[in-house]
Amino acid sequence: MSQAQKLHAAPSVRNIAVVGHAGAGKTTLIEALLLKTGAIRSAGRVDKGTTVCDFSDQEKRLQHSLDVSLCHFEHDGVSVNLLDTPGYPDFLGRTLAVLPAVETVAFVVNANNGVELVTQRAMDAAADRKLCRLIVVNRIDAPDTNLESVLAQIRDTFGRECLPLNLPARQGQAVADCFFEPSDETPDFSSVEAAHTEILDQIVELDDDLMEQYLEQGEDIALEQLHEPFERALRRGHLIPVCFVSAETGAGLRQLLRVFSQLMPNPLEGNPAEFRLGGNEEASFKISPSTQTAHFVGHVFKVNVDPYVGRLAAFRVHQGQLKSGDPIYVGDRRKAIKLAHLYRVQGKTLEEVPTVVPGDICAVSKIEDIQFDDVLHTSHDEDQLRIRSAVIPAPMHGVALELNQRGQEKKLSDALHKLTAEDPSLQIEFNPQTNETVLRGMGEYHLRLLLERMKDEFGVEVSTRRPKIAYRETVTRNAEGHHRHKKQTGGAGQFGEVYLKIEPMERGAGFEFVNKVVGASIPGQFIPAVEKGVRQVLSEGAVTGNPLQDLRVIVYDGKHHPVDSKEVAFVAAGKKAFMDAIAKAKPIVLEPIARIEVTTPNEYVGDITGHLSGIRGRIAGSGTLAGNRAEIQAQVPLSELGDYQATIKSLTGGEGSFTMEFDHYQTAPPIVQKALEKDFKPQADD
Repeated sequence: MSQAQKLHAAPSVRNIAVVGHAGAGKTTLIEALLLKTGAIRSAGRVDKGTTVCDFSDQEKRLQHSLDVSLCHFEHDGVSVNLLDTPGYPDFLGRTLAVLPAVETVAFVVNANNGVELVTQRAMDAAADRKLCRLIVVNRIDAPDTNLESVLAQIRDTFGRECLPLNLPARQGQAVADCFFEPSDETPDFSSVEAAHTEILDQIVELDDDLMEQYLEQGEDIALEQLHEPFERALRRGHLIPVCFVSAETGAGLRQLLRVFSQLMPNPLEGNPAEFRLGGNEEASFKISPSTQTAHFVGHVFKVNVDPYVGRLAAFRVHQGQLKSGDPIYVGDRRKAIKLAHLYRVQGKTLEEVPTVVPGDICAVSKIEDIQFDDVLHTSHDEDQLRIRSAVIPAPMHGVALELNQRGQEKKLSDALHKLTAEDPSLQIEFNPQTNETVLRGMGEYHLRLLLERMKDEFGVEVSTRRPKIAYRETVTRNAEGHHRHKKQTGGAGQFGEVYLKIEPMERGAGFEFVNKVVGASIPGQFIPAVEKGVRQVLSEGAVTGNPLQDLRVIVYDGKHHPVDSKEVAFVAAGKKAFMDAIAKAKPIVLEPIARIEVTTPNEYVGDITGHLSGIRGRIAGSGTLAGNRAEIQAQVPLSELGDYQATIKSLTGGEGSFTMEFDHYQTAPPIVQKALEKDFKPQADD
């Protein structure tokens, strides 16, 4: 019987996301754990493309993780599910998307580099979800490392609740246990006794009875008595254990496995995922992972579209049991889907299982209706059930796509559909104003690799350019317009005459069309035609080719002919009268202003604020964050930001990040308006 087919229950399950900055050694550490527990027969290597978790062609070629991979092993009667996550900032969205699937996040820190950007941002996200956290300092045997300073940096960045469960010994060739069996090994710094006392002091703070016993008996407290208080400290963020390991030599692996199996929470002990029942008023929904008869509830946290397997959806079981052959519902869709197969995933290998229990992480394949973040369930009682989704950073880097070969529009659409199904941090936008398809991702590297996949896997080649800026036009004063449309072609002619007024409105008010025609100077059946002509100008623009907004049009008079007046005549008259009024109303161009929030190490604050001021930015506020970081809020014209992702990397040595969203429109500088007017070529009327 394989490890995947062994029967287990929720108390013997551990779900752990392995997170950290690129180069921390996450994939190598997981490979070492799989080998030590007998899940694999020999350890693969990242540089040879032979690891369980980095199995795609791109990952093998680039020698680092690009997506989340699932694997599992058995140790000491416990089934451990590990989620290997990518470490480059461009793929942070994929990492954060899996947090609803686990109780614990293990943050791997490179002993040479210390705490880095992705670790900091993911730590904040894990704390926000009230997940239990563990820090693993890897590569402790590397030369020129100062492990004492690494531990000090961890505590300075994440708090004094970060306490070591073991300490490095013999220059990183071994570790000294400070919790389970205080070791005879002499640590390279500090002492086992001091570390042991500090851990106990932290744990008993949350338990008055245990505190009293501890004060009476000293340190003579059984490990069994510490288990529940330890879990409580983890759940409340009162304790973040730190473990030292070397994935290459195996130092500390045995102790880390013991921490996983004996100290990390099972699905009944961790803080449950937050679910709500949607409707007119959302109400919290209490998950019951310990109730065997409860309806099945699962959450899809990852989707992969494989050319051979089809759509593979990985999901976490939060409540109830599920068997192959059971019918399930997806979200609020009424039609049940019968599950032909259930799988546990080991890298790229699927291992079929008959049943899954609360806490399990499994997968189903070839169900096209399943999307990322869907809730799966077996009763219509849960049709409106929603999970608190992971907060994924908005994609900041965009490129406009243009096919290199005509006739591939369908292939491009299919490729983009599959890529966005897999990647929650990817967005596709079609801008009808600029007639552009824009692909937005987390950075230049993110998009470059996706475009490579489009070419290699889907046979679609595109050219890219920066997206056009969505400018707008408006007017600044009241004006009147008039036009008589008269056309005679030998038979029945065309006639329509329109008088109208325009008025500026508040910024963001949009557009308003008002009919104040008295009598029958313009018959009622032709008023929609006048509005149609006005709206043509509204969408096409009058002075720069950008849509008009924030104005009111009032039609108040006109003339018609009982024979020659037709809809087409009043469309033309309305359009020309509107253009006539705009020319008198001092039209201006509006530019989009973005609200950005920059996170940076403190030493780069001056560089960031100076640069923002130089690109017409207005600083709106700032504040300090943990870990020697600062946050700066500003409003900046979108046209000035360009590739701000690259700018931030350059200004902060790769340590800064930012979020951006549209805020408002404001008047563009005259030089911008003149340039747009010069480039505008209005379409000729028919």
